[in-house]
Amino acid sequence: MEFSEHIKTANVEDVVLQQPLHPPSKGTLCITSHHLLFSDREERSGRQVLLLLRNIDAVEKRATESSGTLVIKCKDLRVLQLEIPGMEQCLNIAQSIETLSCLDCVAEMYPFFYRPSNASLRDQWGLSTPERHYTEMEALHGRWRLSTVNQDYSVCPSYPPAVIVPKAIGDDALKKAAKFRQGGRFPVLCYYHRKNGTVILRSSQPLAGANRKRCIQDELLLQAAIEGSDKGYIIDTRSAQQAQQARMMGGGFESKSCYSGWKRLHRHMERGKTLQESLIKLVEACGDKSPNMDRWLSKLENSKWLSHVQTALSTAGLLAECVERDGRSVLVHGSEGTGSTLLISTLAQLIMDPSCRTLEGFLTLLEREFVQAGHPFQQRCSHSAFSHARLQQECPVFLLLLDCVWQLWYQFPLALGFSEALLLRLATEAYSSDYGTFLCNSDMERCALQVKGKTHCLFRVLLKPREREQYTNPLYEPNELAIWPSVHPQSLQLWRGFFLRWTQQTHHLELVQEDIRNMVIEWGKLALS
Repeated sequence: MEFSEHIKTANVEDVVLQQPLHPPSKGTLCITSHHLLFSDREERSGRQVLLLLRNIDAVEKRATESSGTLVIKCKDLRVLQLEIPGMEQCLNIAQSIETLSCLDCVAEMYPFFYRPSNASLRDQWGLSTPERHYTEMEALHGRWRLSTVNQDYSVCPSYPPAVIVPKAIGDDALKKAAKFRQGGRFPVLCYYHRKNGTVILRSSQPLAGANRKRCIQDELLLQAAIEGSDKGYIIDTRSAQQAQQARMMGGGFESKSCYSGWKRLHRHMERGKTLQESLIKLVEACGDKSPNMDRWLSKLENSKWLSHVQTALSTAGLLAECVERDGRSVLVHGSEGTGSTLLISTLAQLIMDPSCRTLEGFLTLLEREFVQAGHPFQQRCSHSAFSHARLQQECPVFLLLLDCVWQLWYQFPLALGFSEALLLRLATEAYSSDYGTFLCNSDMERCALQVKGKTHCLFRVLLKPREREQYTNPLYEPNELAIWPSVHPQSLQLWRGFFLRWTQQTHHLELVQEDIRNMVIEWGKLALS
C-alpha cells in the first residue's frame, strides 16, 4: 500500500493544540504514514508532540464554517484537541488519521519501519526460549521432556515450536490429545516448583461435547503429569454452569470417572466483551469531571473493574496455594486457554517464585506466558476504551494482568525488583509500539511475517543500562518467600498511575515519587562508597 494515497493534507499551519498537563499552544501539524507531529511555533518553547497513529483509538469531529476541531482519544487514555483552520483541511486530517490508525496489515505497521540508531536487527531477539527454559530446570529432566511435535505449528497454531511434556507420553499421543483440546492446546508444563517438585500445566478445554467423548491419550498425559503423587487439581476459570453449557456446544470439562487422579475446581472469571465493557465504564468514570464524589464512586463500582482484579488475584492465590502449601500439581484452563488461563498462571508464578520478581525475571515471565504461549495481542488490543467501532475480539486481559501486578507492587513495595513506570510502559506498548514484541496473535504468525528478523525487541531494550535504571525499583529487597496478596476490597486500589495518569494531581504525585526515587538511589550510592 502507498501510504501517501491516504494523506490529502500533509501539514497545516496555525493549529492550536490542547493536551493534558500543558497550556494550549499554536504551531504546525504534520501527518506522516505512521505519526502525527505537532511543532510549537514559539522559538523559546521548541516543544514537539510525536504521536504514533496506532495509539489513536477514536477521532471526534466538530465543525464550524471556517474551521474544525478534532478531539483525539488515545489508547493510553490521553485526550488531545486540535483546532484546525479551514474545514476541508480538518476533514482531510481526520480521514487520514482514521485510515492510517487502523491498518489491518501487520507488515505495514510502524515496528517494521522503526530503525533506532543504537540497535541492529542482528541483535538477539527475546530473552528466553522453551529450550532454554527446559535446560534451566534440571530437576524435572527425569520425568519431563522437551517435545518438538509442534515444530511446524501443525499440531497447535498458537503454541511455540517446542513444549515441555511428560517423558512417558510420545509425540503421536500428543497429536491425538491435541485433537481433543480446543485449538489443539493440549496440556503442557509452564512452571516447575523447585521446593516440592509440583508443576503447573495449562491447556484449553477438552472437546468432550454432549456425547461425553473421551480421549485416552489426553487422560494418560494428565495421569503421567502426577505420577507417584497425590491428586492434582484442575482450576477451570469458568463457572460449573458455563462449563456444562460449553459441553452442549462441543466443549466441556474433565469428568471425574475419566480423570480420577484430578479434582476439578471452578472459579468464574469474566472474559471477552464483559471485560472490555468494564474497562470502557471505568475510563468513562475516570473522565467524569463532576465534583460529586458519591457519583464518581458509584460509577467506579458499577464498572466492576476492581471486582475483576479481585477475582484474578484470588484465583491466582488459590493456584499458588495448591502448589506452594498443598503440594499438588495443577492444570489451569478456561475455554480457549489464551486469556484468563495465562493471566492466572503468570500471577501465581509471581506470587511463588522470587526469580520472577526481578526486572529481567518478570519480562522473561511475560515473554514465556503471554507472548510465546499464544495470547492474541493483535485481536485483544486492537482498540482500547474510546473506540466507536463495534466490539469484536477486544479484551483487556493483559491490562488486567498489569493492574494485578501493580496491586502486588503496591502491597509489597520491597518485594518486586521493577517500578510502576515499567508497568505503565508495558500497558502503553501493548496497544501501540515501535517494537515487534506485541505484534500478531501467535508465534506462528510472527514467524510467517519474520517479526524477529525485521523488527526490534521491546524486552531487550528495557534491559539496556539507561532503561534498566529507570525501570528498577530502588527499594527492592530479594525475598525467597511467597508473597500472598490481600484481596479484601479495602486492600485493592484504583491504579491511579494508569487510569488517572493525565490528571494534574497524579502528575504532581509522579514528580514527588521521582524525587524520592532519586534520593533513595543517591543514598544507596553513598552507602556503597
